[in-house]
Amino acid sequence: MTKAEACLWKYVLKAKKLNDYSFRRQRPVGNYIADFICFELRLIIEIDGYSHTLDDVCNKDVVKSNDLKNLGYEVIRFTDAEVLNDISNVIRRLEAYINDFENCPPLPPPTGDSTDKHFKTLIMYNII
Repeated sequence: MTKAEACLWKYVLKAKKLNDYSFRRQRPVGNYIADFICFELRLIIEIDGYSHTLDDVCNKDVVKSNDLKNLGYEVIRFTDAEVLNDISNVIRRLEAYINDFENCPPLPPPTGDSTDKHFKTLIMYNII
């Protein structure tokens, strides 16, 4: 865990400090490892160091974010500098996401998830 990740974890995300939501760190999601994830909020937080400014790493980040969005997650990225030098703005941005989520939850993941299969099963057995 980087210094910025440790700072965000200790002062913002650990022990339900952010609006009483539970976050996990370094969790697998699809083919990736998310820096931080809140399943209830469908939110992934990524902390990007210097290497993420390089073109090839930046391009991989775009693919990763798109893949995670296709799995039904919102991805918010912060730089190490943002976390270490402006943590209050990081918190404001996360609180704004939570406020938006609570007032208008995101759509469910794309088709192919268990909900879609459950719906197809109900139709197959003429339950609905």
